[in-house]
Amino acid sequence: MQVDFYHLTVMPLERVLPQIAEKVLAGGNRLLVVDADERRRAALDRLLWTFAPESFVPHAQIGSDADAHQPILLAGEVNAANGAKHIALADGVWRDDALDFDRVFHFFDEEVIRAARAAWKGLAEREGVSRRYWKQNEAGRWEQAA
Repeated sequence: MQVDFYHLTVMPLERVLPQIAEKVLAGGNRLLVVDADERRRAALDRLLWTFAPESFVPHAQIGSDADAHQPILLAGEVNAANGAKHIALADGVWRDDALDFDRVFHFFDEEVIRAARAAWKGLAEREGVSRRYWKQNEAGRWEQAA
């Protein structure tokens, strides 16, 4: 399984997550987006509808009878009610339950960098886990740093 650590230094999550979500959907996959904060989930919900006029990113917040049919599901905890095999940890908090997915996108900024480093180190010993560390350069482009 693949774990991609995204260190947000130039662009905020609100500019990065929609791009990742589109790529996941384009690959024919489903995505679970996890953020423990209800207000941030509501903001992400609005963002995915409005971030680009030409884009359509079908999604919903967890809690309806249609959860299983959602290509992208926003939740406060790890619960892939939509059958997602990809997970985005949007709040910067590492969760070991994410290792049950095929691919993890772990987004973090300077506020939680120590916890992200601890998660990175902890995953080094895990069998079957491939890690990549992505950092933004000054132009905002992603560069693989490890």
